[in-house]
Amino acid sequence: MQQYDLMIVGGGPGGYVAAIRGAQLGFKTALVEREHLGGVCLNWGCIPTKAMLRGADIAHTLKEAEHFGFTIDNVSFDINKLVQHSRSVASKLSQGVAYLMQKNNITVIDGTASLADKCRLEVTHNGAVTQYNATHIILATGARARNLPNIEIDGDFIWGAREAMTPTALPNNLLVIGAGAIGVEFASMYNDLGTNVTLVEAETRITPAEDIEISQIAEKSFQKRGIKVLTNSLVESVERAGTGSVARINGPDGKQELAFDQVILAVGIRGNIESLGLEKHGVHMDKGFLIADQFGKTNLAGLYAVGDVAGPPWLAHKASHEAVICVEKIAGVDGVKPLNKDRVPGCTYCRPQIASVGLTEAQAAAAGHSTRVGRFNLSANGKALAINEGEGMVKTVFDSNTGELLGAHMIGAEVTEQIQGFGIAQQLEATEQELAHTIYAHPTVSESMHESVLDSLGLSIHQ
Repeated sequence: MQQYDLMIVGGGPGGYVAAIRGAQLGFKTALVEREHLGGVCLNWGCIPTKAMLRGADIAHTLKEAEHFGFTIDNVSFDINKLVQHSRSVASKLSQGVAYLMQKNNITVIDGTASLADKCRLEVTHNGAVTQYNATHIILATGARARNLPNIEIDGDFIWGAREAMTPTALPNNLLVIGAGAIGVEFASMYNDLGTNVTLVEAETRITPAEDIEISQIAEKSFQKRGIKVLTNSLVESVERAGTGSVARINGPDGKQELAFDQVILAVGIRGNIESLGLEKHGVHMDKGFLIADQFGKTNLAGLYAVGDVAGPPWLAHKASHEAVICVEKIAGVDGVKPLNKDRVPGCTYCRPQIASVGLTEAQAAAAGHSTRVGRFNLSANGKALAINEGEGMVKTVFDSNTGELLGAHMIGAEVTEQIQGFGIAQQLEATEQELAHTIYAHPTVSESMHESVLDSLGLSIHQ
């Protein structure tokens, strides 16, 4: 029986990063993956969706071309070519992960793993079962889309993310159930590509995890684009009707039946914990996710969990950072600090983009902070107006006693590329005054970050 210092189950952004860091630290390392290296994020989530959304951005740019003096006639679009581009990007990056495994002398084992015993994995591949011993085992099995009790993804009329990214044709009328990050990204993408979109959310606003002011701007923007937004509403059923379906929706205005060609279900995720053999070993779980401490350690000695399977926030960069922390703690690296989940940035790649880090204004108040809040509208930013992207806002939340940056919330053009500035500020514990005295290049959209900080002090220059 082969013996390893470290074995990782799952080759996504948590798993493959854990494997690489383990190998760097001198561990004899193996990674078990049942499908594709890179996991859902690289193959079916983070990366290929951005390739698809780039196509949507181009569609929007073409529609706005006349504003800049261009007349474009006879524009055609082939959804299959966009899908092909998306899949090509995913394939290339998956191959890149395979190269990194080889470069770092990591053994990649194809198959489905389960915990046979403490520090022992059983891997099944093509009907054959092989056992491996490992001093340490990290579970990084990720998560998958959650169904509703009465509505399930079938890959035909009701799509999950995989089907939504590989359409053979654009639907005329699309229902998106769930207005979190995944739901609003698909709603935005399909709307820009020419589909009539209805977005339904059970909560009182779309993107309910974001600061309420950001959600309000996003909703107004979606409605202005022609996306039908139904909040505080439940889809009670979806039934086939001819070549499409009929959805029964219950909302503030009562019940209604609407016809759609296609439905996308985006109502959250559940951890991939089945078939891992955890129950017989008494591994603690909660609501479909593994319970691990701040360094990834479960209640079973030698067993760890990182990434989506270990609970929120369900983000690839959180998984990777968590993986490094876990492995370095196992290796006894000095000065390893636990992940501060309040400093994990979140990005939503709809139009306009949304990005945030830290506490919302409401969360800060609930935590007992006395706050100062700054706001700056992109409509007063020169670069944003120059590129015709003046829709959006930057909002900053500071502790009024200490000047600590508690949270930053942004909506607008390329804010997903800018949010890291506030992330670095939090990591370095920069104060409100220090950020106010930082020089921002002109003309840039990021100047709005500076203006928001200045506004919290009552010193905004351009509004």
